[in-house]
Amino acid sequence: MYTDMEQWNEIRHRVLVDGQSKRSICNEFGLHWETLQKILKHSEPPGYQMQSPRKKRKLESFLPIIEQILKDDRLMPRKQRHTAQRIFERLKKENEYDGGITIVKDAVRAWRRHRAEVFVPLSHPPGEAQVDFGEGDILLNGRQTTVAFLVMSLPWSDAFFCCAFPRECTEAFLEGHRRAFAFFGGVPRRISYDNSRIAVKRVMTGRQRELTDEFLRLQSHYLFQHHFCLVRRANEKGHVENLIGFARRNFMVPLPRVDSIEALNQSLEAACREDQQRTVRGQTMTKAQLLSEEQATFLPLPAETFEARRVCTAAANSLSLVRFNRNDYSVPTAYAHHELTVVGTIEQVRILFGASVIATHRRHWGREQVQFDPVHYLALLERKPGALDFARPMENWQLPDCFGILRRRLENELAGLGTRQFIKVLRLLEGASLSQVSDAVEQALGINTLSVDAVRLILQQRQEKPVGLFCLDGRPHLKSVQVQTPDLQAYRCLLTGGAA
Repeated sequence: MYTDMEQWNEIRHRVLVDGQSKRSICNEFGLHWETLQKILKHSEPPGYQMQSPRKKRKLESFLPIIEQILKDDRLMPRKQRHTAQRIFERLKKENEYDGGITIVKDAVRAWRRHRAEVFVPLSHPPGEAQVDFGEGDILLNGRQTTVAFLVMSLPWSDAFFCCAFPRECTEAFLEGHRRAFAFFGGVPRRISYDNSRIAVKRVMTGRQRELTDEFLRLQSHYLFQHHFCLVRRANEKGHVENLIGFARRNFMVPLPRVDSIEALNQSLEAACREDQQRTVRGQTMTKAQLLSEEQATFLPLPAETFEARRVCTAAANSLSLVRFNRNDYSVPTAYAHHELTVVGTIEQVRILFGASVIATHRRHWGREQVQFDPVHYLALLERKPGALDFARPMENWQLPDCFGILRRRLENELAGLGTRQFIKVLRLLEGASLSQVSDAVEQALGINTLSVDAVRLILQQRQEKPVGLFCLDGRPHLKSVQVQTPDLQAYRCLLTGGAA
């Protein structure tokens, strides 16, 4: 079909206005007579319209097979469904199809397009939020690392908050909420989630869910209402789904270069605040102004700080190691083979026996790593001093030089007993800091005394506090005691040179 609009206009004008003959126009422009008739009939090119779909003779008999494969795919995991390429290969191998792949791709695309789900736009009143996790890469200390980042969005004002964690887990989920609530200055009344195992133990009929204890603890502390999407209906929280992609494209491109994840979180928070200065389509106020109005609908932040942690029980093995989240952490050897409680937060791991904290470690986010505290093994080494130089927990223990001097002098003077005496000095670290014990050892070396008792006495003397004024507060039983005022007349002679 002839579609040059400029010549179309010229031909119509020369024939219909100037009266030029149709035959001369055909000769001049090289047109077929029927083409000229269409130009004169229509003010613009009408375009080509197929009266009926073109038949796919080679593919026609295979269309039911393709349709059945695509229908069966709806019951399969999303990442294990047929591509058009895979369908083409199966048709060739199993059904002796001898056509090309292009018409197969066209048929698959048409089937999916006509059956694609259509969604109803949802209303989002103020005070409602949506939460989800995403993933992105960063350059952490020069090494490309994948992090999980939690996004909480407020669809009414379009404000959102995101923060990154080493991994998507219970502690990250809880800590992300705590930081988001602090960022927004209040707690949304209703929050929508997917069916993550962090929050949901079991999905039941409809919207009924059996929730995890940690999620219920979070909800009980902040008192918001929850809303869990139907299975495979992520459109119910489509606002946060879109903002995960927005945050990744705008805040993490190019890859952020950071020394720590906390440094990344500071930049992400700043980016979220800067984003609030935008005015979104259809609004007359900025996100910050809308958020200020929306805050009136929030629940207040609780006075008590919420601890984002995960609690589990574990038994210490024969090496005095407790396993938590795929890593091992040491405890004092007295607790080997005991059942212990492990409390994990984003920053640290605390291990308890009953109500007493017996070990604290910095949280390790790797896998199959071991975190040793050398002090935990000193009691055992005192009974087995020969293992001191071969004990794995002692391999990278950096002690001040005064400890090395003390050990050499003890072993030189006491021979085999010197090592055990040195370990007894090290055991003072069970109740004092390294700097305190180090100062005591240096003072002992300065006065040429090497015994552990001398070092202990110096340490105790340094730790003693001066006695203050005696106070009856908290001692009501002493308030009824009456003490007579002493007669000091006999001592006045001391002021008068001995005269009574």
